[in-house]
Amino acid sequence: MSYTILLVEDNPHIMEINREALIMEDFGVVEATNGKACMEVLRTHDVDMIVLDIMLPDSDGLTLCRQIKAQYDIPILFLSALGENEQIIQGLRSGGDDYLPKPYDIRVLVARIEARLRASQRRKRFMTFSGLKLDTALLTAYSGETDLLLSQKEYLLLLTLLGNPNRPIEKEELYSAVWGMAAGGDMSALHTTISRLNKKLESAGKRVSHRRGEGYALEEI
Repeated sequence: MSYTILLVEDNPHIMEINREALIMEDFGVVEATNGKACMEVLRTHDVDMIVLDIMLPDSDGLTLCRQIKAQYDIPILFLSALGENEQIIQGLRSGGDDYLPKPYDIRVLVARIEARLRASQRRKRFMTFSGLKLDTALLTAYSGETDLLLSQKEYLLLLTLLGNPNRPIEKEELYSAVWGMAAGGDMSALHTTISRLNKKLESAGKRVSHRRGEGYALEEI
């Protein structure tokens, strides 16, 4: 599985070193040089982890971390030249998941990222797909900040499709996942639920599409 890391760093030299190291380890990388750009990237990209410089030109990393954690369930690793205990405590209490003081060995950074991602995958509250977000704790779905107001069956249908990215799911398997029983001959309930869900997904630019001979998949419109 390929993970995407968001690097938030205003020092171009450090950004280049971190980017090249992560690409060498087959990570996807997106970048932001300040807090505003960071939030914009999060609105337009699915990100698995953030490496966040604590000192940014338009905001401090502690405030930005709290803002991110209020909207996204994404692990954050702080980078900072301020390695004193008080700074570390503030960073972790603001919602940070780990802290690495500068200067650091790039191999340690990569190892910390790998370890945090392993821990994150064991308990993942949010599922995302290109701007679409499911909260598996509250059983809700959002397009950006807008609640799609899904019924229970619509939510379970979307959850099943998001849990199997890029794989069409046969209608019998979908029926079993949503209704909790083997499919009978009548698939009208499934078709009706897909139709209702698609109307709600229009605002997110997504739809559940039928692929002839393969099944159903969540796709961009």
